[in-house]
Amino acid sequence: MANWTKYQFFLASMMLVTGSLNTLSTKWADNTKAVGIDDGIPRKFDHPFLQAVGMFMGELSCLLAFNILYFYRKKKDVPMELGDQTFNRLIFLPAAMLDMCGTSLMYVGLNLTFASSFQMLRGAVIIFTALLSVAFLRSRIRIYMWIGMMLIVFGLLFVGVSDVMFGGTSTGTGLNGIISGDLLIIMAQIIVATQMVYEQKFIMKYNVPALQAVGWEGFFGASVLGLLLIPMYYIHVGHPFSTDPNGRLENVYDAFAKMGHSWQLILAVVGNIVSIAFFNFSGISVMKEMNATTRMVLDSCRTVVIWVVSLSVGWQAFTWQSFLLQSFGFVLLIGGTFVYNNVIFAPFLVRHNCLRPEDEDRLSESEPGILFSVS
Repeated sequence: MANWTKYQFFLASMMLVTGSLNTLSTKWADNTKAVGIDDGIPRKFDHPFLQAVGMFMGELSCLLAFNILYFYRKKKDVPMELGDQTFNRLIFLPAAMLDMCGTSLMYVGLNLTFASSFQMLRGAVIIFTALLSVAFLRSRIRIYMWIGMMLIVFGLLFVGVSDVMFGGTSTGTGLNGIISGDLLIIMAQIIVATQMVYEQKFIMKYNVPALQAVGWEGFFGASVLGLLLIPMYYIHVGHPFSTDPNGRLENVYDAFAKMGHSWQLILAVVGNIVSIAFFNFSGISVMKEMNATTRMVLDSCRTVVIWVVSLSVGWQAFTWQSFLLQSFGFVLLIGGTFVYNNVIFAPFLVRHNCLRPEDEDRLSESEPGILFSVS
């Protein structure tokens, strides 16, 4: 860190700030009450699918950024890595559909549970990605990776127990809503893991620039989910999955009416779109300018920021019991992530001359990994 350039500090700061704002702005919108179109009673902004469309619009802007960067460098005669540009754009459609399902489930879950739990429970994606990679990519799970996965499982249990024991009075959804939200977030990680394995198996071979790949997934995701908002208006669900007076799964008219009555909602929704765009850009840039470990550390730091802000603004009630349980769960999650990604064992063995540096690099050649998705 002491050797970072000013540009690297800027990228790291951007990733930390925009990554935190992405979750916080979504939760801020969820907790903001405004008058809709039906009965004149202020209600919470319960529109997870519209928010997911906003997220895809943020990803779509990465495609615009890629093209601007391309034409700028072309004009300045500066070389730019374009990879293989002969690929069929439709290869991103399945990945976008998986992203759409996973993101929608997570946003519904976030509406029911805490922002800090949402961020921590997303760590389950490592477990599902590893298992699916073994089945479909013929990857090998090494001993230290199993240890990391076990630590993550125990960390998830502590976070879940904290929500069940001490979270029931902290939200308007009640204990059942919190449990449902937590389970939806974990279920969504199976879909996200499937997306990552698909990307690694079918997209990685084309050597598509990451910014361009994120942009195309955003294009397909925004297009399809935007169209699905129409039938969602006619689908009726019960509480706690909808607070709409008519029980609609998604009511776009009500969402825009609420935004028209609340500048806070406009700021939160726009903040979500802008933050996801800059977070994707900065996350990819951190990977290129520094390394995956730095990105992992910054991602862990944004979990702390989200947790602290949630407690500070009253989105999550503070009790010493829940704080200690979540703290211990968080430490296990971070520790498990570091162990799984070989940040601990291999450097320790190299430092003590038990492993050669070239062997350390060889360890990660067939390991399950994450490709484009950084949100």
